[in-house]
Amino acid sequence: MYGKLQSILMAGVIAATGMLVQDANAFTRQAATIDAANGNIVKVAIARKPAAKYQRRVVKLDTDEAPGTIIVDTNNKFLYYVEGNNRATRYGIGVGRDGFGWSGVMKVQRMAEWPTWVPPREMVARERRKGRILPDRVEGVKGNLNNPLGARALYLYKGRNDSGFRIHGTNEPWSIGLNMSSGCIRMMNKDVVHLYDRAQIGAKVIVVGPGNRQGKVRFNDQGVDYFRQLFASFE
Repeated sequence: MYGKLQSILMAGVIAATGMLVQDANAFTRQAATIDAANGNIVKVAIARKPAAKYQRRVVKLDTDEAPGTIIVDTNNKFLYYVEGNNRATRYGIGVGRDGFGWSGVMKVQRMAEWPTWVPPREMVARERRKGRILPDRVEGVKGNLNNPLGARALYLYKGRNDSGFRIHGTNEPWSIGLNMSSGCIRMMNKDVVHLYDRAQIGAKVIVVGPGNRQGKVRFNDQGVDYFRQLFASFE
């Protein structure tokens, strides 16, 4: 009798263990912990973060572009703010998904803090075909987590014409390093604020990407400038 009871208990432990493993594996963005007080399993959400290489860094950048120029490397998901003397600040970015990538030379003609988002007509029509109705606009209110433009936006123009593309923040930092947008350049909110405080109206923006419409541009990322990065970390 004791042997049968022991076998039943052992089978129960094995089954419970299997259920725990299966349940934990189902939550790829959560951790399963044990509540010591009552033995219950508690699932704790883990915030998704971009890969470490997309964190803001001061780098050595071999280029002949003037200080204040913004170079967007959509292939490697980096944006460079040229500072002169072969130095630049490098930011991780998210870029256009398949079919929405582009290249060219633009200028920053407008900048906004906590910008209002007005979805383009093409996007409204595209999303409607999918059964999703977009709002006419989302007001730019500080801290509004429903605004896809995030904390700041730099509006890109071709001549006098608004290209419809922006460099802007995002409330989905895990999307940095991915091809997910409709052509705009996404940055982490803390990074777009950092760039916003340095960029100027009229700044040249070179977007290197599909079609190579940016023309000839030379830039060579030679890695982190560790000495200057040390001081930048105190900003």
